[in-house]
Amino acid sequence: MAMVIRYERPYSHAAHWARRLAAFALLLFLAAALSHRFGPLTTPHFLALAGSAAAVSLISVLLAMVGLARLWRVGARGGKAAFTALLLAAPPLAVAGVAVHAWFDRPRIYDVTTDPYASPPWLKVPLAGQDFLPRPPVTLADRELQEAAYPGLTGRRYEGALDRVLQGVRKVAQAQGVVFTRESGMENVVTDLEDLVVKPETNGGGEGEPAIIPVPSERPIEQGLLPQVGGPDDVLLQGEWRSLLFGFRFDLSIRLREEEETTLVDMRVASRYGPHDLGLGAAFAERYLKALDAELLGIAGD
Repeated sequence: MAMVIRYERPYSHAAHWARRLAAFALLLFLAAALSHRFGPLTTPHFLALAGSAAAVSLISVLLAMVGLARLWRVGARGGKAAFTALLLAAPPLAVAGVAVHAWFDRPRIYDVTTDPYASPPWLKVPLAGQDFLPRPPVTLADRELQEAAYPGLTGRRYEGALDRVLQGVRKVAQAQGVVFTRESGMENVVTDLEDLVVKPETNGGGEGEPAIIPVPSERPIEQGLLPQVGGPDDVLLQGEWRSLLFGFRFDLSIRLREEEETTLVDMRVASRYGPHDLGLGAAFAERYLKALDAELLGIAGD
């Protein structure tokens, strides 16, 4: 009687544990991201949980590689589990990789401004518990790092009245998801409107034509570290903004200053947590100012 030899494929415990760990890491990452974006989780705790999820994902990737190696050498079962683990581990590791790259690629600053030596002041200084994240005060060296890294981040000078520019600032802020919480100097706008009523002939231009076309232009940086205070004729707006994907919180201050026939616009953006904004602050400021350029030119063309 012939004996039938049945071949039993070995079982890869590493591959199956990789899938379990990767699924746990992905669930942890998604729960932390949603709680941070829509719930009460603060940024330091989110970073701790996201970092833990990335570390577990890395372990699962190593176990998955062991499982794939055993599949190749001895045909061990677990190929599907290892492949699934690699897919599940990708999101936490990808986000961590992007963050690490930005950490080393961007300057280690958390406060950027279009006027490095006389930045718009805070009407109320933003305060938040930093927990384990160190947060040194802003220094002149930080401003020099900003100038070197973001040379195109400059203020704007528009050939338009204060009230018109303020209207554009508010409209663009609403479109960008900015919520203003404090404001100062609105009486200067009221005075400007009264002057327009008393002296309509100063508007210039023919009937149905805009008097002044706002044209953005770069303004040279003032020399010397000036006090960060608003002038008596300045209009100051302070607000909050959150990044779209993960909801990182940023505070911003916008200063409008009328000089002769033009209005100067400067802004300041600071991340609420941590010593590094990963370049998000400068990216938002540049996007906001470009949108403001387009908005004011659009108003002038109406």
